[in-house]
Amino acid sequence: MNDADVSKQIQQMVRFIRQEAEEKANEISVSAEEEFNIEKLQLVEAEKKKIRQEYERKEKQVDVRKKIEYSMQLNASRIKVLQAQDDLVNTMKEAAAKELLNVSHHEHGLIDSILHPHHDSYKKLLHDLIVQSLLRLKEPCVLLRCRKHDVHLVEHVLDAAKEEYAEKANVHQPEIIIDEIHLPPAPSHHNMHGPSCSGGVVLASRDGKIVCENTLDARLEVVFRKKLPEIRKCLFGQVTA
Repeated sequence: MNDADVSKQIQQMVRFIRQEAEEKANEISVSAEEEFNIEKLQLVEAEKKKIRQEYERKEKQVDVRKKIEYSMQLNASRIKVLQAQDDLVNTMKEAAAKELLNVSHHEHGLIDSILHPHHDSYKKLLHDLIVQSLLRLKEPCVLLRCRKHDVHLVEHVLDAAKEEYAEKANVHQPEIIIDEIHLPPAPSHHNMHGPSCSGGVVLASRDGKIVCENTLDARLEVVFRKKLPEIRKCLFGQVTA
Protein backbone atom coordinates (compact mmCIF):
# COMPACT_ATOMS: atom_id res chain seq x y z
CA MET A 1 0.00 0.00 0.00
CA ASN A 2 1.48 3.23 -1.17
CA ASP A 3 1.34 6.58 0.59
CA ALA A 4 -1.70 7.78 -1.36
CA ASP A 5 -3.79 4.82 -0.27
CA VAL A 6 -2.70 5.27 3.33
CA SER A 7 -3.60 8.97 3.23
CA LYS A 8 -6.97 8.19 1.70
CA GLN A 9 -7.73 5.59 4.34
CA ILE A 10 -6.74 7.97 7.11
CA GLN A 11 -9.03 10.65 5.70
CA GLN A 12 -11.92 8.18 5.57
CA MET A 13 -11.32 7.25 9.19
CA VAL A 14 -11.18 10.91 10.20
CA ARG A 15 -14.46 11.62 8.39
CA PHE A 16 -16.09 8.61 10.11
CA ILE A 17 -14.89 9.68 13.54
CA ARG A 18 -16.01 13.28 12.91
CA GLN A 19 -19.44 12.12 11.74
CA GLU A 20 -19.87 9.92 14.80
CA ALA A 21 -18.78 12.76 17.04
CA GLU A 22 -21.26 15.15 15.43
CA GLU A 23 -24.06 12.62 15.74
CA LYS A 24 -23.20 12.04 19.42
CA ALA A 25 -23.05 15.76 20.05
CA ASN A 26 -26.42 16.10 18.34
CA GLU A 27 -27.93 13.41 20.56
CA ILE A 28 -26.50 15.07 23.67
CA SER A 29 -27.89 18.45 22.60
CA VAL A 30 -31.36 17.05 21.85
CA SER A 31 -31.39 15.11 25.13
CA ALA A 32 -30.27 18.18 27.07
CA GLU A 33 -32.96 20.29 25.38
CA GLU A 34 -35.63 17.75 26.28
CA GLU A 35 -34.46 17.54 29.89
CA PHE A 36 -34.37 21.32 30.08
CA ASN A 37 -37.92 21.62 28.73
CA ILE A 38 -39.19 18.94 31.11
CA GLU A 39 -37.52 20.61 34.11
CA LYS A 40 -38.78 24.03 33.00
CA LEU A 41 -42.32 22.67 32.67
CA GLN A 42 -42.11 21.11 36.14
CA LEU A 43 -40.88 24.38 37.64
CA VAL A 44 -43.67 26.33 35.90
CA GLU A 45 -46.31 23.87 37.13
CA ALA A 46 -44.90 23.99 40.66
CA GLU A 47 -45.06 27.80 40.67
CA LYS A 48 -48.59 27.71 39.25
CA LYS A 49 -49.59 25.32 42.02
CA LYS A 50 -48.10 27.64 44.65
CA ILE A 51 -49.96 30.61 43.17
CA ARG A 52 -53.25 28.68 43.13
CA GLN A 53 -52.76 27.55 46.72
CA GLU A 54 -51.92 31.09 47.83
CA TYR A 55 -54.99 32.44 46.01
CA GLU A 56 -57.23 29.78 47.60
CA ARG A 57 -55.77 30.57 51.04
CA LYS A 58 -56.41 34.30 50.63
CA GLU A 59 -59.88 33.61 49.23
CA LYS A 60 -60.70 31.51 52.29
CA GLN A 61 -59.38 34.28 54.55
CA VAL A 62 -61.60 36.82 52.81
CA ASP A 63 -64.60 34.47 53.09
CA VAL A 64 -63.97 33.85 56.80
CA ARG A 65 -63.53 37.60 57.41
CA LYS A 66 -66.81 38.32 55.61
CA LYS A 67 -68.61 35.70 57.70
CA ILE A 68 -67.16 37.14 60.92
CA GLU A 69 -68.14 40.69 59.94
CA TYR A 70 -71.66 39.54 59.01
CA SER A 71 -71.99 37.65 62.30
CA MET A 72 -70.80 40.70 64.27
CA GLN A 73 -73.23 42.99 62.44
CA LEU A 74 -76.06 40.50 62.99
CA ASN A 75 -75.25 40.23 66.70
CA ALA A 76 -75.01 44.02 66.98
CA SER A 77 -78.44 44.34 65.33
CA ARG A 78 -79.91 41.72 67.66
CA ILE A 79 -78.43 43.49 70.69
CA LYS A 80 -79.95 46.78 69.51
CA VAL A 81 -83.36 45.13 69.08
CA LEU A 82 -83.15 43.45 72.49
CA GLN A 83 -82.02 46.70 74.08
CA ALA A 84 -84.93 48.56 72.49
CA GLN A 85 -87.32 45.86 73.74
CA ASP A 86 -85.84 46.03 77.25
CA ASP A 87 -86.13 49.82 77.22
CA LEU A 88 -89.81 49.57 76.30
CA VAL A 89 -90.48 46.94 78.97
CA ASN A 90 -88.64 49.03 81.58
CA THR A 91 -90.65 52.08 80.54
CA MET A 92 -93.83 50.08 81.15
CA LYS A 93 -92.50 48.98 84.54
CA GLU A 94 -91.67 52.57 85.48
CA ALA A 95 -95.16 53.65 84.43
CA ALA A 96 -96.66 50.89 86.58
CA ALA A 97 -94.48 52.01 89.51
CA LYS A 98 -95.82 55.55 89.14
CA GLU A 99 -99.36 54.20 89.20
CA LEU A 100 -98.58 52.57 92.55
CA LEU A 101 -98.09 56.04 94.00
CA ASN A 102 -101.68 56.84 93.11
CA VAL A 103 -102.79 53.70 94.96
CA SER A 104 -100.95 54.61 98.16
CA HIS A 105 -101.40 58.40 98.03
CA HIS A 106 -103.47 59.65 100.93
CA GLU A 107 -103.92 62.88 102.89
CA HIS A 108 -105.72 63.89 106.06
CA GLY A 109 -108.98 65.75 106.48
CA LEU A 110 -112.52 65.60 105.12
CA ILE A 111 -111.81 67.65 101.99
CA ASP A 112 -108.81 65.51 101.12
CA SER A 113 -110.86 62.36 101.67
CA ILE A 114 -113.42 63.64 99.16
CA LEU A 115 -110.71 64.64 96.71
CA HIS A 116 -108.85 61.32 97.19
CA PRO A 117 -111.41 58.50 97.35
CA HIS A 118 -108.65 55.90 96.93
CA HIS A 119 -107.71 56.62 100.58
CA ASP A 120 -110.18 53.95 101.79
CA SER A 121 -109.09 51.48 99.10
CA TYR A 122 -105.45 51.80 100.20
CA LYS A 123 -106.46 51.30 103.82
CA LYS A 124 -108.29 48.11 102.79
CA LEU A 125 -105.20 47.07 100.81
CA LEU A 126 -102.97 47.54 103.87
CA HIS A 127 -105.40 45.40 105.89
CA ASP A 128 -105.24 42.61 103.27
CA LEU A 129 -101.44 42.80 102.99
CA ILE A 130 -101.07 42.49 106.76
CA VAL A 131 -103.42 39.48 106.89
CA GLN A 132 -101.62 37.81 103.99
CA SER A 133 -98.22 38.38 105.64
CA LEU A 134 -99.45 36.96 108.94
CA LEU A 135 -100.73 33.84 107.17
CA ARG A 136 -97.32 33.37 105.59
CA LEU A 137 -95.34 33.92 108.78
CA LYS A 138 -97.68 32.10 111.23
CA GLU A 139 -95.81 33.63 114.16
CA PRO A 140 -97.38 34.56 117.53
CA CYS A 141 -95.37 37.79 117.69
CA VAL A 142 -94.29 39.83 114.69
CA LEU A 143 -92.61 43.13 113.91
CA LEU A 144 -94.33 45.35 111.35
CA ARG A 145 -92.54 48.02 109.40
CA CYS A 146 -94.27 50.60 107.17
CA ARG A 147 -93.72 54.10 105.88
CA LYS A 148 -93.95 56.84 108.49
CA HIS A 149 -96.70 58.34 106.34
CA ASP A 150 -98.74 55.11 106.68
CA VAL A 151 -98.43 54.52 110.43
CA HIS A 152 -101.86 55.99 111.28
CA LEU A 153 -103.55 53.86 108.58
CA VAL A 154 -101.81 50.71 109.79
CA GLU A 155 -102.85 51.44 113.37
CA HIS A 156 -106.43 51.91 112.13
CA VAL A 157 -106.62 48.47 110.44
CA LEU A 158 -104.36 46.48 112.78
CA ASP A 159 -107.01 45.11 115.13
CA ALA A 160 -109.27 44.03 112.27
CA ALA A 161 -106.33 42.38 110.50
CA LYS A 162 -105.31 40.44 113.64
CA GLU A 163 -108.89 39.30 114.14
CA GLU A 164 -109.29 38.14 110.53
CA TYR A 165 -105.96 36.27 110.64
CA ALA A 166 -106.89 34.55 113.92
CA GLU A 167 -110.19 33.38 112.41
CA LYS A 168 -108.59 32.11 109.21
CA ALA A 169 -105.65 30.39 110.91
CA ASN A 170 -107.73 29.25 113.92
CA VAL A 171 -105.17 30.64 116.37
CA HIS A 172 -104.98 33.34 119.01
CA GLN A 173 -104.55 36.87 117.79
CA PRO A 174 -100.85 37.62 117.34
CA GLU A 175 -98.91 40.41 118.96
CA ILE A 176 -97.91 42.97 116.32
CA ILE A 177 -95.31 45.59 117.16
CA ILE A 178 -95.02 48.56 114.80
CA ASP A 179 -91.32 49.16 114.27
CA GLU A 180 -90.00 52.59 115.12
CA ILE A 181 -87.73 52.29 112.07
CA HIS A 182 -89.82 53.09 109.00
CA LEU A 183 -89.69 52.11 105.37
CA PRO A 184 -88.35 54.80 103.03
CA PRO A 185 -90.82 57.45 101.82
CA ALA A 186 -92.40 57.47 98.37
CA PRO A 187 -90.08 58.42 95.49
CA SER A 188 -90.03 62.12 94.72
CA HIS A 189 -88.15 64.66 92.62
CA HIS A 190 -86.17 65.62 95.74
CA ASN A 191 -85.03 62.03 96.34
CA MET A 192 -84.78 60.44 92.88
CA HIS A 193 -81.71 58.26 93.55
CA GLY A 194 -82.22 57.41 97.21
CA PRO A 195 -84.16 54.45 98.68
CA SER A 196 -87.92 54.71 98.31
CA CYS A 197 -91.10 52.74 98.93
CA SER A 198 -94.45 53.15 97.20
CA GLY A 199 -96.40 51.66 100.10
CA GLY A 200 -97.31 48.39 101.73
CA VAL A 201 -95.75 46.62 104.72
CA VAL A 202 -92.88 44.36 105.75
CA LEU A 203 -93.51 41.83 108.52
CA ALA A 204 -90.86 39.77 110.28
CA SER A 205 -90.66 37.25 113.08
CA ARG A 206 -89.50 38.66 116.41
CA ASP A 207 -85.97 37.27 115.91
CA GLY A 208 -85.86 38.64 112.36
CA LYS A 209 -85.07 35.25 110.79
CA ILE A 210 -88.30 35.10 108.75
CA VAL A 211 -89.26 38.13 106.70
CA CYS A 212 -92.29 38.71 104.50
CA GLU A 213 -91.82 41.71 102.24
CA ASN A 214 -95.28 42.78 101.15
CA THR A 215 -94.56 46.27 99.85
CA LEU A 216 -96.20 47.47 96.65
CA ASP A 217 -92.77 47.63 95.03
CA ALA A 218 -92.02 44.01 95.93
CA ARG A 219 -95.43 42.88 94.66
CA LEU A 220 -94.88 44.74 91.40
CA GLU A 221 -91.47 43.09 90.99
CA VAL A 222 -92.92 39.61 91.56
CA VAL A 223 -95.86 40.14 89.20
CA PHE A 224 -93.64 41.71 86.56
CA ARG A 225 -91.19 38.80 86.61
CA LYS A 226 -94.05 36.30 86.44
CA LYS A 227 -95.85 38.07 83.63
CA LEU A 228 -92.74 39.13 81.67
CA PRO A 229 -93.07 36.36 79.00
CA GLU A 230 -96.71 37.33 78.42
CA ILE A 231 -95.80 41.03 78.30
CA ARG A 232 -93.06 40.39 75.76
CA LYS A 233 -95.34 38.22 73.64
CA CYS A 234 -98.05 40.87 73.74
CA LEU A 235 -95.62 43.65 72.78
CA PHE A 236 -93.33 41.92 70.31
CA GLY A 237 -95.24 38.84 69.17
CA GLN A 238 -93.97 35.27 69.15
CA VAL A 239 -90.18 35.28 68.97
CA THR A 240 -88.75 32.44 66.93
CA ALA A 241 -85.19 31.19 67.34
